[in-house]
Amino acid sequence: MEEIIKQDKSKSHKEFERLLSQDWNNRKFKEGEIITGTVSGIDKKHIFVDISAKSEGTIPIEEFVLSREINEIKIGSQIEVLLEKIENKSGNVVISREKARKVHSWKKMEKCFEEKKSVSGKILSKIKGGFCVEVSSCLCFLPGSQVSLKPLNNNEINKIMKEPQMFEIVKLDKKRGNIVLSRRAILEKTLAHDRDKIVAKFSEGDVVEGTVKALVDWGCFVDIDGISCLLHINEISFDRIEHPSALLSVGQSLRVKIIKIDESKKISLSVKALQVDPFLKAIDKYKVGNQYDATIGRVMDYGAFAHLEEGLSGLIHQSQISHTKKNIHPGKILANSMKVRVEIIEKDIEKRRISLSYKNCLPNPWHEFKKHYKVNDTCIGIIKNVTDYAIFATVKNHVELDGMCHWKQLSYNEKESELQKYKKNMEVKFKILELDEEREKIRFGVRELLGPDPYQFFSNKKLGDVVTLTVDSTSKNGIYCYTGNKDLLFLIKRKELAIEPENQRPSRWTKGDRVDSKIISLNKDKREVILSIRALEQDEQKLAIKKFGSKDSGGTLGAILGPLLKKKSKTKKE
Repeated sequence: MEEIIKQDKSKSHKEFERLLSQDWNNRKFKEGEIITGTVSGIDKKHIFVDISAKSEGTIPIEEFVLSREINEIKIGSQIEVLLEKIENKSGNVVISREKARKVHSWKKMEKCFEEKKSVSGKILSKIKGGFCVEVSSCLCFLPGSQVSLKPLNNNEINKIMKEPQMFEIVKLDKKRGNIVLSRRAILEKTLAHDRDKIVAKFSEGDVVEGTVKALVDWGCFVDIDGISCLLHINEISFDRIEHPSALLSVGQSLRVKIIKIDESKKISLSVKALQVDPFLKAIDKYKVGNQYDATIGRVMDYGAFAHLEEGLSGLIHQSQISHTKKNIHPGKILANSMKVRVEIIEKDIEKRRISLSYKNCLPNPWHEFKKHYKVNDTCIGIIKNVTDYAIFATVKNHVELDGMCHWKQLSYNEKESELQKYKKNMEVKFKILELDEEREKIRFGVRELLGPDPYQFFSNKKLGDVVTLTVDSTSKNGIYCYTGNKDLLFLIKRKELAIEPENQRPSRWTKGDRVDSKIISLNKDKREVILSIRALEQDEQKLAIKKFGSKDSGGTLGAILGPLLKKKSKTKKE
């Protein structure tokens, strides 16, 4: 019985599939065709359309919002859609309302694009990067930069959205279904036609009235009979200004002179051409080398501009601000509206340039310093900074003057580790080794105050000489000795302590022991000395063999030299 029921169900399923397939084939749906469907549902994100297929098609609601059809669409409304796919991976029908509109008007748009004809459309809404425009039921993109010849505010945009506008098709991509429009291109053609007529009325040298249209960093644009003309920042005033907004504002009426009309019909204007140059009028009153009162106007990275009088300014270069600080930023010494005393160091009437000096009106700390100090004098310095190669200190009571002491000048040992003994703000006694006012350089030394240079002990020595030293300390590498001044230690390496390896123990010596050693290397320029007890023993050995016998005599070297060396050691101790 159960098998009979299963067979009946199987037959009914097959029959249903056959009838459904037959019905589907009779409908003859083709992808890419425009078909009419019925709106069956509407939610917040999608509109559902019944096209009598296996399933309902869904269309994003944005396609209806952009075309402003959303208010007219209701359940039961008949709309035309483009059948993109009969069945996608999920088994759903894919349809599009926007593409259906585009298909109707696409051929018309293609013809206008090929023939470079303008089209009429209406701006529907603002979208990312621009605006959505409807042209013959086709949604197109209008970039924000192509709306007008100048930036528009919201009120101006709302006005043009209410009325149909003319556009030029600048791009048409059939594969992606994109159309890009430009309203600006239409306006430029209209303006170019009108511009030639207006420019023909003007000549270079004419004085005209205009209105400031826009301000930019390099100047401003002035509207003259509907034409935008450039007023460069250098032509606004004889004084230097940072930005045109310092003297001008948008909407301001302005009397200007036309100074140039180029081949492309662009007009250049000037305001200062209508004025008397104050530089030529006042420059004769000022003499090079004299000092005058001035007011700081602008502070820049490379210097500061100072006003001598109205319309007459000069530059105080960075190098003319301080006697001692060449790389200091001008803003750390000078400020806007600051009253200062300056000296004129150069006048260039042809280039309309005045060079000023601020430091020449101030006492020179170098002159004051040289009254009290000279080379080899001692001074007190306050450490300003410690680097990996030197310490920098400010001379006490002369806060503007800094000097340098290289790490080699800290100790006769010439070790970089000496830098670790010095900290910022520490007071140190220095000896002045070099004083160069022209290069503004002071070089200090510390070791010169510690006494005579211990290395002078070797000034009259040569290779092979024998010297006597005192043991200061021992280490696993050898023994450290000095010649009389502990500020300069010499290391006798372990292998140079004795001939026999068992006698090369540094522990054989203690602090205060006196040792004789031979100079086996001497570089006076680099202050390098290598000493050896082993070499001295070898010389004594050779001498003893020569005097008392040879290695071939049958006696051992220890037997020959033993009594002699003991006797010599005893004599040394006594």
